Amino acid sequence: MRIEWPTVGMIVLAYGGWAAAGFWLWPNVPWLALAVMAVLAALHSSLTHECLHGHPTRHRLLNEAMVSLPLTLIYPYRRYRALHLAHHNDERLTDPFDDPESYYRARWQWARLPGWLKRLFWVNNTMAGRVLLGPVLGAAGFLAAEARGLVAGARGLRLAWALHLASLLPVLAALWVMGIPLWLYLLAVVWPALSLIAIRTYAEHRWHVTPEGRTIIVESSPLSWLFLHNNLHIVHHRMPTAPWYALPRLYAERREHWQALNGGYVWRNYWQLFRAHALRPKEPVTHPALRLFPDAPEPPEAPRPPFTSSKGKRAA
Repeated sequence: MRIEWPTVGMIVLAYGGWAAAGFWLWPNVPWLALAVMAVLAALHSSLTHECLHGHPTRHRLLNEAMVSLPLTLIYPYRRYRALHLAHHNDERLTDPFDDPESYYRARWQWARLPGWLKRLFWVNNTMAGRVLLGPVLGAAGFLAAEARGLVAGARGLRLAWALHLASLLPVLAALWVMGIPLWLYLLAVVWPALSLIAIRTYAEHRWHVTPEGRTIIVESSPLSWLFLHNNLHIVHHRMPTAPWYALPRLYAERREHWQALNGGYVWRNYWQLFRAHALRPKEPVTHPALRLFPDAPEPPEAPRPPFTSSKGKRAA
């Protein structure tokens, strides 16, 4: 399609439902309004991901404009786009230096962390920890990295943040008219929305010797619509220009192929994943292939880059 109308419809649903919940439902049933707004803010995050991959039109700026009002407030569209497209270099997936979305750290990085931070990262590698703490840790690391990049004058950051701040104004104005306090919106909408997204991102990738084996398949979930079928993540990584509504068909047509391709990194659903890893990390924090020499002295401090990744880790 020249215009992918299913995606346009989902954008209308996200913004229209969010506005209806705030203007109509909030005065009558506040707790339900906040819950609906959290779900639709999570959907908006999924739609932002869809648009940066070239949907629902062939015009990049139009796609950006269609999701430009940030319902989760924190992440500028252009920064998310730059970092996420860098993440799509499958040859470097999970690398703590080259993949901006990696949760791994090199062994020497881990060795330098204080004990309390090691424990915090260990908890963050459990599914319960990622859902509860991940949104706060991710936002803190991202904002700290962006602040360093702005001070250093990193290319593109000032424009991205200027556009983001301008797009925040209508959202904040709407919250003011609705009568929803900003602190409450952050706690009851933004945090839960990012927690919902963390269910999907928790296990999207793992270290594997082949790039294809690093990306997950979660075969079915009631949350699939909210994630725009990115639970079938290997299909998205191999065919990133395919629209979200085509992913189930593309997976079903070659189910055995996809499962063989990713080395059997397959879960039936997120409940199975939660039962296995709610309180037990699925992966170590240290990257299995970047241990250097365990008994060697620590390497010299690398030069600091102008900005760091979205997790607040050093970029190479």
